[in-house]
Amino acid sequence: MARDWRKLDESDVRVRPGKGTRPRSKRRPAHSDAVTAMVVGKDRGRWTCAVEADPDRIVVAMRARELGRTPVVVGDIVDLVGDTTGAVDTLARIVRVADRTSVLRRTADDTDPFERVVVANAAQLLIVCALADPPPRSGFIDRCLVAAYAGGLEPVLCLTKADLADPAPLLAGYADLDLPVVVTRHDADPAELRERLTDRVSALVGHSGVGKSTLVNRLVPDAFRRTGEVSAVGKGKHTSVTAVALPLPDGGWVVDTPGIRSFGLAHIEPDDIVAAFGEFVAAAEECPPGCGHRGAPDDPDCYLDTVVESGDARPGRLASLRRLLASRAGADDAPDRNSDDQTI
Repeated sequence: MARDWRKLDESDVRVRPGKGTRPRSKRRPAHSDAVTAMVVGKDRGRWTCAVEADPDRIVVAMRARELGRTPVVVGDIVDLVGDTTGAVDTLARIVRVADRTSVLRRTADDTDPFERVVVANAAQLLIVCALADPPPRSGFIDRCLVAAYAGGLEPVLCLTKADLADPAPLLAGYADLDLPVVVTRHDADPAELRERLTDRVSALVGHSGVGKSTLVNRLVPDAFRRTGEVSAVGKGKHTSVTAVALPLPDGGWVVDTPGIRSFGLAHIEPDDIVAAFGEFVAAAEECPPGCGHRGAPDDPDCYLDTVVESGDARPGRLASLRRLLASRAGADDAPDRNSDDQTI
């Protein structure tokens, strides 16, 4: 029998919920069975990972949906679930990214507000610079030092081709920075460098042509093959335009990066650099707001000069600090900052 519609009320009407009205649970899987791995390469939305940082346990992974657009870069320590056997045609999922202990960042240039993380969790940054052919670029070295100090990496200056030129003139400009230096020659084994890199994660940066690839091939005898394994992800590509972590025979990793054309520092503030010079940190807090700590005429009321006047810091240290600040501000020579045809 038909019901009189005039006697119906809302309790008689069944409303079917539409799509997407069901509240989403905030609970996420605990992934208690996840294994820890280090990201050693990235290519086209896939990450190559070394399970427990073991170079013989390589797994290809994708980013899990719950991570959203969380960036994952070479050097990151991640948790993996799924198929972590590393067998052909298998794919694991990255479900967590651990907090980073250090980051090497850059921007496309000094006006670009978008920063890019090149390498994560590296203990030191090896700044590779040739003493000749091509000639050394102090501006580039300064900008790498700024990036290392701001990112929490220990900078190490690696001078190559010492058989072609004397390193003393270049080193004189960095004497007050107490900067670790390793000098290599084309005709000698880099034993000192190898010892410094063992059991550590180290990032290498340098212009094209400075001998960085030669160093990597000496440090990692099968570097060419391993680079192909890490970067190809089944496509047969044997060179990379992104950072690639390679295992050292005696332990540790070197993160090789392509030759750099431009190292932008738009993301770095002056206080990030001052923090690496402990004797000036307290004085910097007394400076007026907006002080760039570069001294007269740019910052005439900078308080850092008082530290030298009191004898608590060497004049050369302040001069070196201000040179780095000037480099960060883009005041160094443009050719020192921009060269070659590849960027990281």
